[in-house]
Amino acid sequence: MSQLKFILSGGGTGGHIYPAIAIADELKKRHPDAKILFVGAKGRMEMEKVPQAGYAIEGLWISGLQRSLNLSNMNFPFKVIKSLFQARKILNQFKPDAVIGTGGFASGPLLYAAASKNIPALIQEQNSYPGITNKILSKKVNTICVAYQNMERFFPKSKLLLTGNPVRADLTGELTKNEVAVGHFGLDSNKITLLVLGGSLGAKNINTLIENHLNYFKRKEVQLIWQTGKFYYNIYKRYDGHSTCVVPFINHMDFAYQAADLIVSRSGALSVSELSLVGKAVIFIPSPNVAEDHQTKNARAIAEQGAAVLLAEKDAEKDFKSILSLLLESENERKKLGEALAKLGRPDATQRIVDEIEKLIRKA
Repeated sequence: MSQLKFILSGGGTGGHIYPAIAIADELKKRHPDAKILFVGAKGRMEMEKVPQAGYAIEGLWISGLQRSLNLSNMNFPFKVIKSLFQARKILNQFKPDAVIGTGGFASGPLLYAAASKNIPALIQEQNSYPGITNKILSKKVNTICVAYQNMERFFPKSKLLLTGNPVRADLTGELTKNEVAVGHFGLDSNKITLLVLGGSLGAKNINTLIENHLNYFKRKEVQLIWQTGKFYYNIYKRYDGHSTCVVPFINHMDFAYQAADLIVSRSGALSVSELSLVGKAVIFIPSPNVAEDHQTKNARAIAEQGAAVLLAEKDAEKDFKSILSLLLESENERKKLGEALAKLGRPDATQRIVDEIEKLIRKA
């Protein structure tokens, strides 16, 4: 293929951004001279994270429609119209061979405009319950890559391809515990390390749970790598030090996963996909505040296969200590959970998605 051009759009949360970056990295690996542009929503985290990953990004004036009565909804129609004009301008100037969307506000106008111009378009849906943007786009795009079975409930069956979720390349290698990874966080490789993940923005109730158990961790000589999320870091940063590494966001997730003996995490789609490749013991505490309670559905499907522990948020304060104690005291139980979870991973997801993008270009 001659020099190719790709536009990717995904944002709002890490769950949309990092799959897009993983796809971009694979495209660049296969086509080193390709031109790649991201399109995001102004003011959202992709405008920071994408340039950090080495890619150019342009921002659209777009945001979500608030579910409750909100004055900001009055601007929504104008934002959509302006974003469509902006998207068409970007497409006309960049002239991409294919456009890829991974969800988030900006992917709607961009992929809608691309499909209307007959530019090959693909969306990648991470969740078992898709957002409204991808439901609308599914009627327009050529291919829909999904991570769960039975997605024909939401999307045209003829366009569906089960690929799994793309994850960052640094998570597909060996992730066993080592001194370099543990030392990166200023911790001791001879002690058990608990990694706490509440998602890229943080999880208030998980942070509160961890704070309430700090004395317990100290008694058990358990070290913490505690990702609080940027909204909560200033509240908890005072606990940093003394076998506790408190950070707003973890940039070296490969080191964090290598350092961990045990992980507490939300069960969003990206987290589940990454943790399946990591193969460590996980306690999932799903967020109850998401559409169709899909985090609980994700975690339950895994727990029922003996590959993780599901702890409902409403039961967390009551049951966390007993569950954690069992896992801390049994290396064999941790190993059993980790091995079962690793069997569910799809390490070739990114490659399969890029295969489909290349097929679309050849057909065009």
